[in-house]
Amino acid sequence: MVQDKSWGSRIFDGVNLVLLAIVGIVTVLPFIHVLAGSFTTVGELAQKQLVIFPTEFTLDAYRYIFTTNTIIKSIGVSIFVTVAGTIFSMLLTVLMAYGLSKKDLRGRGSIMFLIVFTMLFNGGLIPSFLVVKSLGLIDSYGALIIPSAMSAFNLIIMRNFFQNMPEGLEESAKIDGAGSWSILFRIVIPLSMPAIATISLFYAVSYWNTYFQAVMYMNDAAKWPVQVVLRQIVILASALTADTSGWAGEDVLPPAQSVKMAVIVVATLPILLVYPFLQKHFAKGALLGSLKG
Repeated sequence: MVQDKSWGSRIFDGVNLVLLAIVGIVTVLPFIHVLAGSFTTVGELAQKQLVIFPTEFTLDAYRYIFTTNTIIKSIGVSIFVTVAGTIFSMLLTVLMAYGLSKKDLRGRGSIMFLIVFTMLFNGGLIPSFLVVKSLGLIDSYGALIIPSAMSAFNLIIMRNFFQNMPEGLEESAKIDGAGSWSILFRIVIPLSMPAIATISLFYAVSYWNTYFQAVMYMNDAAKWPVQVVLRQIVILASALTADTSGWAGEDVLPPAQSVKMAVIVVATLPILLVYPFLQKHFAKGALLGSLKG
């Protein structure tokens, strides 16, 4: 039988509930403001500091963004880089983490030292550019994937997750005649889906937000990802004057502020749509991968 809570416990729970509600509202309000502001007219944005629901609904900011096919092409580039990069990164991370999780691997300590070393020190901007250029990756999508194909932090989490798995599973599989590849792909990976989903989301967000690498390595504007194109749109929207020639036959250009908000919505929405499918694995995978060093 469940014991009734004391008054002290009830007060504590009530205070926690109020504090969490306040934190939740403070966290969600900026997103609501950005979303509502992207559909708001010039006058309303000028009059209100915080817009929760637009009184005059307009799509001018989104019409401005999608006036050409450039944004559509850039979204396609970002989707390709995100999907291909995440698959490639996960393949490298899983293979290396699985090997490093074996205690009988010779030189495991030295390899882990080198991996952790890269988290603290790197060659710098110019050496990185020279390496990418010497590999012939300039103006290729490989320049957006290969230099950042593996994260040391994600690798350590994945290795820790593999180390926490019962050793008896692999030993039983070996007794049944399974080889190392069979054990990895038929036993270890299916049981590691929470961690794999978590690390995949980390990689996907990183590739989707790729900006600096594209500015450095991509000279062809047709190969720019969506983040670079959206930045160009924000710059152009901020520099626009009353000259409305070329703006879809409208008399008034959309305000720069609403264009910026629409840009944030366009850049954030794809990741927000993917996250619910991975949410059930996210917390479990992150926690299990951080239990053991």
